[in-house]
Amino acid sequence: MTGGFEQASAAAGLDSGYSTTQSPQATQSPQANESPLATQDSTAPRGSTLTQGHMATRMSPVTSTLETTPFQNFSGYQIGVGRADCTGQVADITLMGYGKSGQYARGILTRLYSRAFIMAEPDGSNRMVFVSIDIGMVSQRLRLEVLNRLQMKYGSLYRKDNVILSGTHTHSGPAGYFQYTLFVIASEGYTNRTFEYIVSGIVQSIEIAHTNMKRGRILINKGNVDGAQINRSPYSYLQNPQSERARYSSNTDKEMIVLKMVDLNGDDLGLISWFAVHPVSMNNSNHLVNSDNMGYASYLFEQEKNKGYLPGEGSYVAAFASSNLGDVSPNTLGPHCINTGESCDNPNSSCPIGGPNMCIAMGPGQDMFDSTQIIGRIIYQKAKELYASASQEVTGPLASAHQWVNMTDVTVWLNSTHTAKTCKPALGYSFAAGTIDGVGGLNFSQGAMEENPFWDTIRNQLLGSPSEEIKECHKPKPILLHTGEMLRPNPWHPEIVDVQIITVGSLAITALPGEFTTMSGRRFREAVQAEFASYGMQNMTVVTSGLCNVYTHYITTYEEYQAQRYEAASTIYGPHTLSAYIQLFRALAKAIATDSVANLSSGPEPPFFKQLITNLIANIMDRAPTGKTFGDVLQPLEPKYRVGEVAEVTFVGANPKNSAENRTHHTFLTVEKYEATSQTWQIVHNDASWETRFYWHKGLLGQSNATIRWHIPETAQPGSYRIRYLGHYRKQDFLRPAVILSFESTSSTFEVVTT
Repeated sequence: MTGGFEQASAAAGLDSGYSTTQSPQATQSPQANESPLATQDSTAPRGSTLTQGHMATRMSPVTSTLETTPFQNFSGYQIGVGRADCTGQVADITLMGYGKSGQYARGILTRLYSRAFIMAEPDGSNRMVFVSIDIGMVSQRLRLEVLNRLQMKYGSLYRKDNVILSGTHTHSGPAGYFQYTLFVIASEGYTNRTFEYIVSGIVQSIEIAHTNMKRGRILINKGNVDGAQINRSPYSYLQNPQSERARYSSNTDKEMIVLKMVDLNGDDLGLISWFAVHPVSMNNSNHLVNSDNMGYASYLFEQEKNKGYLPGEGSYVAAFASSNLGDVSPNTLGPHCINTGESCDNPNSSCPIGGPNMCIAMGPGQDMFDSTQIIGRIIYQKAKELYASASQEVTGPLASAHQWVNMTDVTVWLNSTHTAKTCKPALGYSFAAGTIDGVGGLNFSQGAMEENPFWDTIRNQLLGSPSEEIKECHKPKPILLHTGEMLRPNPWHPEIVDVQIITVGSLAITALPGEFTTMSGRRFREAVQAEFASYGMQNMTVVTSGLCNVYTHYITTYEEYQAQRYEAASTIYGPHTLSAYIQLFRALAKAIATDSVANLSSGPEPPFFKQLITNLIANIMDRAPTGKTFGDVLQPLEPKYRVGEVAEVTFVGANPKNSAENRTHHTFLTVEKYEATSQTWQIVHNDASWETRFYWHKGLLGQSNATIRWHIPETAQPGSYRIRYLGHYRKQDFLRPAVILSFESTSSTFEVVTT
């Protein structure tokens, strides 16, 4: 997250007797309800039902009716992959990530998807689910509701210990799906419309993977990616011991890990890639919902494998998941003063004229769209290379371990005789500065080590004063927001946090509940790997999977914390946060290695709050201008375009957020080509295509326009084309409830020529 202070004012047919996770309950606050309501309509799973039991970690063997062939001489896994739309609303909602006031969604560049991967042992018993989601981060509320719906449908098959939900960290997805007050304020309110859309998309992707499980193999490969990242806080990185830094050739993690999934015939099923880079190629001036650079890599890989299908369609699924990206930027030209052009690569990321607000990092392209595609293509090309050459097979049993932990009260053993403690959450002054990828806007500077009487006075008047205890615990951080002591209307930050590891043979996927910096991730991986090794699990590959399960901002090293740049100011549990996570995850690794997971305490359950501040943007009736109707063309197309040009048409529009409620149409647009031989119009692009852009222009009194642009690629075939607009409008008659009705419209026909 890159922000500032202004924004904060049963495989089908499988039967299992395995245990269930409890439904989310309110154990933290009297305002929480006992269980999130499961409002999704879903069909019953194929095959037999699943019985519930007590909590455990391993399943008793189950019988698969998916694969009737005996499993002798089969060392692979049951594998299922699935992808589902989780876009949510694309208008009248804040984009989540930068926390920039006024950065509302006003259309769509690409759809957002949830990509699910299920891996089970050959007999269908032990299994795991990894889901990579095109959203800013996974909120605790999302995870609790997804687990609840999975439990209602599948019983104990999918649980809190064997399901990982990971956000890609795009900063161009909708906000509004959080329950802790700081994030609710940054979202400008909770929006159940988008929450439901994301939850149902995640669940649907898991259902698709569950229904399509087949026997297959998993191959792993690793390699370095060059030219896609820089460290955006190099002066923090330099605080780490020189002897430690000398062990690495770069101040970013360049290694990409790729899992290749194929069936027993060698046919492709899917890919998971982990690589550390912020998806912030699209900057904070953007208003189009999209999946940024990592999403573009997924787009390219899936288009390559699902030939003949539109984006978002086809059986092959490619996830480019987040890792320890905390201090890693894709804006490879580095920070420069946008008013003078000189470098501002200094400890405070500040310019001589204009201060920190002028210091912004730029990507390699001509604009943010170009930069997104350049970085995404670099990532895609390396994944494609590693995928093609993958030969090392992942084999061995699956296991999982999970705990809920009160991160405000962890005793950390620094050595055999000395301890320290984590803190109640708090954000430092440099949090308000933002980063070189997106400045905060109020002239705060990174690296702030002292309080400011002006801002302290405003805070104290509005929110109260931080206690001496929290100030002492967080030193040297000067506290701007003492969120751990701010409990109204709900706590501002989480206390209860998930820690989780899933192992697939010699691969350990660690679910990080935030953004680890480069060196934090290195220390963490090394410690977890050593813990596995000390109990007999040698040569484990440890993956740091970022933005998982609950969002807790950043995790820096103790040394980086002393510099108090943005990432350190956003390390909310204090200077010993990383040490605490290492200690907790080592305990999980030990439990897996010694087969003693059943002895782990599940920990205190997190709350699920019933009363939330809702989004204040009203739902008003859509209106067409006098004499017009929805979908009428206002600005027509030209009769002819060359490849490389942009075809643009404007229609009488309706609010696109209606389409997050009534899903009659699954795209806002199509580009269609006339096929003379069949005398039919064939869809060649939809709103998930990177060649199309859908802009919504909000007017007064419910009136609006919709503009569709098609950036005609060089590969476009000459011929006759048309553009269709598909939308939904809100209608409300006197004394009657509002209804949302679908409509569609078609442009005039135009020709595309090559010269």
